[in-house]
Amino acid sequence: MTTTAKFWDGVAEKYARSPIKDMASYEHTLERTASYLKKTDDVLELGCGTGMTALKLSGYVGSITATDVSPGMLAVGRRNAASQSIENVTFAEADANRPPEGSFDAALAFNLLHLVEDLDLTLSRVHSVLRPGGLFISKTFCRPSSGASLKYYAVRLALPIMQFFGKAPFVRFLPEADLDAALERAGFSIIESDSFPLRDARRFLVARKM
Repeated sequence: MTTTAKFWDGVAEKYARSPIKDMASYEHTLERTASYLKKTDDVLELGCGTGMTALKLSGYVGSITATDVSPGMLAVGRRNAASQSIENVTFAEADANRPPEGSFDAALAFNLLHLVEDLDLTLSRVHSVLRPGGLFISKTFCRPSSGASLKYYAVRLALPIMQFFGKAPFVRFLPEADLDAALERAGFSIIESDSFPLRDARRFLVARKM
């Protein structure tokens, strides 16, 4: 098991119990994502965590393959799927840069891309498993260009110490323009972009495989 998987395994149950801090932004993300999905779509989600988003979107698609590096996170997802009687979400252990083989209509990555160490490789692999014209929908924390919160600066200061003691994963503070450029290098054309909430925004992107 990788160091990253061990970290997320260790926090899986606590993570599952933690409430969403910005429900309005989360629901907006779900709404925008669902508007691009069809009932016949086969969807891949990378870094699904405990599977909450996959389960919420399951009614909009044909199937979702929800993947994560953490067996602990996936176990929570399977448990929740069973309790909600959701049968079209399959959970599978996979690294973001080694997605399952297949051909998908859409791929999702929420709160993930700032955690991958080789962004270009991950995006290239995502591109390779999408059908022609397939969509990649993501939401990613990016480095604030201005107006960052005190919490952001505190995290920047504390993160190296937390990482040294194994209390935090790898994190990339990527400018929005660099994220957009990485998608275009991977062969995607961006068709929608937004950044919300206003403080410490996450970059929401919808990109089509060219």
